Amino acid sequence: MNNIFLITKREFLTQVKKKSFIILTLLAPILLLGFGAVIGLMFKANESHSIIEVVDKNGLFKNQLKSNDKLNYVFVSAADEKSKINNLKNNESLDGILVLPELKDQNFDELEKNTRLVINNKIGFDTKQKIVSDINEVIKKEKIKKLGIAEIQLDNLDKSFNLKTINVSENNKEDSDLAFGVKSVLSMLLMYVTFMFIIIYGVRVMRSVLEEKNNRVVEIIISSVKPFELMMGKILGVTMVALTQFIVWITMSVIGALVLNTGFSAIPKNIPGNEDVAGKFDILQIGTQISHSLLELNFPLIIFVFITFFLLGYIFYSSIYAAIGSAVDNETETQQFTLFAVLPLMLGMYGSFTLMNNPDGPLGFWLSIIPFTSPVAMIARIPYGVPAWQIALSIGLLLGTTLFMIFLAGKIYRVGILMYGNKATLKEILKWIKG
Repeated sequence: MNNIFLITKREFLTQVKKKSFIILTLLAPILLLGFGAVIGLMFKANESHSIIEVVDKNGLFKNQLKSNDKLNYVFVSAADEKSKINNLKNNESLDGILVLPELKDQNFDELEKNTRLVINNKIGFDTKQKIVSDINEVIKKEKIKKLGIAEIQLDNLDKSFNLKTINVSENNKEDSDLAFGVKSVLSMLLMYVTFMFIIIYGVRVMRSVLEEKNNRVVEIIISSVKPFELMMGKILGVTMVALTQFIVWITMSVIGALVLNTGFSAIPKNIPGNEDVAGKFDILQIGTQISHSLLELNFPLIIFVFITFFLLGYIFYSSIYAAIGSAVDNETETQQFTLFAVLPLMLGMYGSFTLMNNPDGPLGFWLSIIPFTSPVAMIARIPYGVPAWQIALSIGLLLGTTLFMIFLAGKIYRVGILMYGNKATLKEILKWIKG
């Protein structure tokens, strides 16, 4: 046991003292936020501003098609239709001409048939759909007016219905759409981080084992320690490295949420001037609401489940990776074995994408119970709330399976770490386990 502790300590200190580890740990959250901001700016930068001239032969759409910052309608005379279309190709300041024919006998089908959009260049799908939506809205109003319904009545018809949801399992707390969205984002984030870290750090264990095997360093090491102790020391050392990163990131996230909650909430109240000025700070208000939703979650339980399932899941899969590293002679040969480790995790991750539709459904339940998928699936479910007995059952099964996998990996590692030049087959690996 003392040897395992010493090897764990050595692996941990070797990793955390690296400049790359320190930089990644401190800057990763900032880089992720920056990456998200860049993606948002890219979408913003690629937004189009289209100018569409409208030939309204009936006058029905006059002052009805509303311009915005992305689409500008300019109404022109019907007499200029032909000249406008003929000169459109050489007009770089104009994106298209919308020709709306005369409406005869309230025949809207004929209106749709003869309406056309002549474009100067390719326009985006969103722009075209916006034009279609605007035309449909005007036609809808005309049809309703034909039925004798007043404008005020029309507004009442279009008024959306907001359903207030009260969750009795959470002390009759209101379950808002924003809160559900926050849970969904948090669920996907925790699941994806767990998936990536198990893969990344598991491969790191495998490569470390493979490197020591190829360098014949392991022959010297195992003269002082048992192969099982060496394997467990490596796994636990890298586990502590990953856990350290998580603790730092969790701390930074909680501090960030507290800052948003306490700092931004007071900004609109202190703005001098009218309500229009204060309305410009909607983004800050949304940030405050998100931070409120985050702080209302059961973070102690979420953190406990996250750390528990990550540690057990990582040790489970790292045992597999360590066994693979000891059974092969080069990284090329690892590909035929690593598939067995990656596929269950991928199944759990992609299956968890459906959880937001039904977190308590049969798929979510079984994915979070089966040990091969529970490290990612249970973490994905926990923000939505999971019964205590399911958490306990999943932990028990995962713990038992992890201990069994450590036992099997130790058997493989004991023989495979000293095997050189021979490509291990599944049949041979089974013999190592039985031996």
